[in-house]
This record gives sequence, C-alpha cells and structure tokens, in this order.
Amino acid sequence: MTDSPNATASKNGSDDLSAITHEEIFAGHLGGKLTVELSAPLETQRDLSIAYTPGVAQVSRAIAEDESLAKRYTWTDRLVVVVSDGSAVLGLGDIGPRASLPVMEGKAALFKKFAGLDSIPIVLDTKDVDEIVETLIRLRPSFGAVNLEDISAPRCFEIEKRVVEALDCPVMHDDQHGTAIVVLAALNGAAKVQGRGVSGLKVVVSGAGAAGVACTNILMAAGVADVTVLDSKGIVSRDRSDLNAVKSDLARRTNPRGLTGSAVDALAGADVFLGLSAGTIAEELIASMAPEAIVFAMSNPDPEIHPDVAAKYASIVATGRSDFPNQINNVLAFPGVFKGALDAGARRITEGMKIAAADAILGVVGDELAPDKIVPSPLDPRVAPAVAEAVAAAARAEGVA
Repeated sequence: MTDSPNATASKNGSDDLSAITHEEIFAGHLGGKLTVELSAPLETQRDLSIAYTPGVAQVSRAIAEDESLAKRYTWTDRLVVVVSDGSAVLGLGDIGPRASLPVMEGKAALFKKFAGLDSIPIVLDTKDVDEIVETLIRLRPSFGAVNLEDISAPRCFEIEKRVVEALDCPVMHDDQHGTAIVVLAALNGAAKVQGRGVSGLKVVVSGAGAAGVACTNILMAAGVADVTVLDSKGIVSRDRSDLNAVKSDLARRTNPRGLTGSAVDALAGADVFLGLSAGTIAEELIASMAPEAIVFAMSNPDPEIHPDVAAKYASIVATGRSDFPNQINNVLAFPGVFKGALDAGARRITEGMKIAAADAILGVVGDELAPDKIVPSPLDPRVAPAVAEAVAAAARAEGVA
C-alpha cells in the first residue's frame, strides 16, 4: 500500500527527498535559519528620529503610563518564544541546549512561514524546574506566548503546569499537545476512511513520555474507551509497583481490560498501534493485530517499524516522516493553534481548543480523504488559517479570550 520515497515524491510533484546530500543539509543551516527584518523604514534622519531617539521616548512614556499599550506598539503581542533545555530533542535524546538550537530555529521559522508569527528560540543551560519557570516569569514582558519544546518527561509536565499557572498568556508544550492534536486528527481520518468510529477502537500507545501521555489524554477525551499504554518495561498496569506518579495516573485511567505483560500481550487483536517512543516493534507483533489495523509509527527519524513492512498487515500506515504518505507532523497544528490563541487574546490553551484544532485539520482534507491521505500535507496553505479560526472560536466560546 505504501509508496516508496521516490514514488511519493514524484506523485506529490516535489523534489526527490532521498537525493538530499550531507553538504546540502549543512549549507541550509549555515549561519542559522533566522534573521530579523525591519517593519519600519530606516533610510533618513527623520526615520531614525521616529524609530529611535527622540521619537521612541514618547511611545515608552505612553507604555509606562498604560502597560496595555505594549501590545499595540511593540511586537510582544505576536511574539512566540520557543523554549527548550535540550533534554529530549527529536529522537536524539539529551543533547544539550546548544545542539538543540538548530531545531528551535527551525520551529521559529515554521511559525513565521505558516502562521505569520514572529518567533525567537531561547535555549536554557539548566534542567532545574524552578530555574526554568523563574526565567520565563522574568522574561514575560518580552513575549506573547510560550512554545515549550523538547523537554524530557516527567519534568515537562511540571514545567508546563507551573508556567501555565504563572503566566497570563498561551503556553503549550508542543511535544505533548501538538502531537496529540495531529494524532487525533489522523485517527479520526483513518476511522472515517474505514467507515467506523474511534470510540470502539482498541488503541495501544507505545511510549509513556510527553507525547504518549498527551495523546492518551486527548484520545480518551475524544471518546476512545480502550487505550493500553506501553513503557520500556511493558504494559502500564495497576499491578506494577515501579510506576512514577504520571504513569500511576495512567494506569488508573487506561487499560480497561486489565492486560498485563509486554507488547506481545497488548498488540494481540489491537486495532491501532501508536508509536511514540524511540524503540522498535517486531513485524510479527503488527501481524498479530486485528484486521484493518491502523499503524502510526511516529518515532523520528527512525519509525518503530518501517512503513513498507507495516503495510503488509495494516490497512492504513502513517509516520512522522515527510518521505512517506500520511505524515503526522506537528506543523499541522502548532502554527494555527498559537495564531488562533493570539488572535482571540486567549489567556491559555484549553482542551476544547485542541480538539477544535484537530477537527479543523481533518476538515481541510475534505473529499480528498483516502487511505494514503488521512491528514493534509504539512505544506497545505489552508491548514493554519483553518486551525487558527477554529481555535479562536473555541477560545471565545470557552470564555478564555
């Protein structure tokens, strides 16, 4: 079912992704991927007097008297900071803040490209939760929203919770919620292609980290009743005594059939495999799933199972990669989510706003929905505006705008 990378590229009319060279990749990052451009002229003495001294003093005085004017006369109201400590970058793990910076620059570039939002990366040379939270509190006058990125679990849960509580602006850990939004959109799309609802699906989530927990939560909120979570030691179940607080909470709320054991026990007869870990899954386990199985092998850059192998047994296969059909990519979600939240003046990002975003993503596919197109292309220009509109509407309806 799954096309080869070359066939996919040809079908989509894009470049041959398999031909990208080492030299081309590094050349594309030379000097970084970001710059700052002026929004006002600086060509004459008059321009200088307006943009800087003495004219700027009038604006500063006005803001000093009424701080709300900063939203109108500075860029803070439309500025997203992408914040990481480099502790859980892609599938690379704890590579540190400096090595994480190319990823954060890329994220900031995507905000600009797809949502027209200015964004700057901030990488912090600390893993201390208190220090990270305190830093963002102190920097609050400089930005309008916070995209937390690539922070390891379980610290990411506490950091996000405390930053949300401390700041009066949209905050989202994208590894959790951006992933969850797109996964929900993709699963709704896959189920619609197959003519069934999501509520009756038996879903196995491989990975109990940031993305695994968030995806479990949003799937259950959307009505999926049977979710089983796997970590590195097997099924997250009530009988285990080695679970941290986050996993213990998962054990209480998931696994309604009381399964125990390993991935072998979880995947037998399962309808959906959702891979959100850096591990691999054996071919025979995918073969043991129910007929018309759905496989989302999302680990990046190396999926838990190769899509061509999964397609031997599964009816619908998706990955996080751009060189196979059905790319489940966070860029479908986060630009529009933050734009919608900022457009509405939202003080936070709610579960209702996330589900609205997922519905909007799937809505863009429309009549093009097919086994190899359960979500739009990440490059589809319709996505971010649709998501932003839906998120803004949900924020107003929930009273957080």
